[in-house]
Order: sequence, then C-alpha cells, then structure tokens
Amino acid sequence: MIEFLVNDKPFRIENVVFDLNGTLGEEGRISPDVRELLSKLSELVKIYIITSDTFGTAKGLDVPAEVVTLDPDRSASAEKKRWIQRLGADKTVAVGNGYNDHLMLKEAVLGICVIGREGACSLSVEMSDIVVTDIRDAISLLLNARRIVATLRD
Repeated sequence: MIEFLVNDKPFRIENVVFDLNGTLGEEGRISPDVRELLSKLSELVKIYIITSDTFGTAKGLDVPAEVVTLDPDRSASAEKKRWIQRLGADKTVAVGNGYNDHLMLKEAVLGICVIGREGACSLSVEMSDIVVTDIRDAISLLLNARRIVATLRD
C-alpha cells in the first residue's frame, strides 16, 4: 500500500491500473527498465494492465501485473471506468494517455496522464490530476509519494 496526505486528504493506494499502448510501452512492448520499475511497484500495490491490445502482445507480457484484454465489441472507455469502480476508485490510481483512458483517469482517486512518444488525448490530459512526459516518471511518483504531495499540495 502507498499512503500519503495531500491538502489534508489521506490517500491509501492499493491498486494501480495502467493502459498499455502509448502509456507503459510502445507498439505493445515494454522496455526492461520499465519492467524493473513495475517490479518495485508491485511490492507495494496490485498492478493491472487493461488494454484493447491493439498490437496483440498482451498475452506475452512478462510483468508482475494482472493483464486484462478488453472485448473489442465493447466501449474500452466504459470498460476501463468499470474496472476502476470494481477495484475501488478511492484506492486506485489510473495511468493512461489515450481517449479510451479519459473516464478511468477521471474516476480514479488519482489520474496520471503520460504524454509520451505517441502523444496524449487532450481530454485525457484534462481529466488527469498529474501529467508527465515519461512512464518512468509516473511510476517513480508512485514509488516516492512525496513527489505527488509536492505536485498537488496547495
């Protein structure tokens, strides 16, 4: 669990939900250094990767996370939001970049948008609490929550 206090609001994070493409990796692949950061994070929280699996790589990911591939016939935005609600929005962080991440970013207790090499949907940027330019920075924020406090405090 990750615990911290921002502006007198306590946070108790038990889950982190990541989008895959454009967020954790590029073209369905996750770099070794990001895998290592995920391994460290998995010692603190339960990690979920929820993806539409555009590149068909989700089953082969070697990461300490529960990987969920969404049904292509359903709205990915709505499904990701439902996952946040199922896990408990008050104890779940969402990390994403695309249009189909905007609802989960808004629903989660903390939404982090990653503007990486694929860019980010402006609606997802708007729905986020924090915006970073690299997934390593997003994970590092969670590994050192004082960085989150420094970013969000009044």
